[in-house]
Amino acid sequence: MNIADIMTEKNIFIGIKSNSKREFLQELSSHAAEQTGLDERTIFDNLLERENLGSTGFGGGTALPHGRFEGLNRVYAFLAKPTAPLDFDAIDGKPVDLVFALLSPEGNGADHLTALAKLSRILKDEALCQKLRQMYKPVELFALLNNED
Repeated sequence: MNIADIMTEKNIFIGIKSNSKREFLQELSSHAAEQTGLDERTIFDNLLERENLGSTGFGGGTALPHGRFEGLNRVYAFLAKPTAPLDFDAIDGKPVDLVFALLSPEGNGADHLTALAKLSRILKDEALCQKLRQMYKPVELFALLNNED
């Protein structure tokens, strides 16, 4: 699975204004709804429910909220950068400034896990994350992610 299989530059959101993880997830859900056709509230509730099970804050300033949804026909990945680092209850206690979100079809466990592993590898690559943090144009961010494939 390549990044281009699960996202385009339209799935990259820069400068999300929020003061909390909850507000960030609401804004991210709004953007994701436009791309997927899913209901914004459904996305938000699903992502928040997953966060309540345990934070998806990876550590190192990164997070990977994810969920499975009825009505999706494929896996969608999103990259979002808040205007300022957020408290995401990350495992290392550090604020988060780089977030990938993953939305997958309800019955598609294999593709969900494959995409989750792909995004996890990106978030664990500190050099790549530093490059992503220094870029602010979706087309450039998308090109970098594609080149890393």
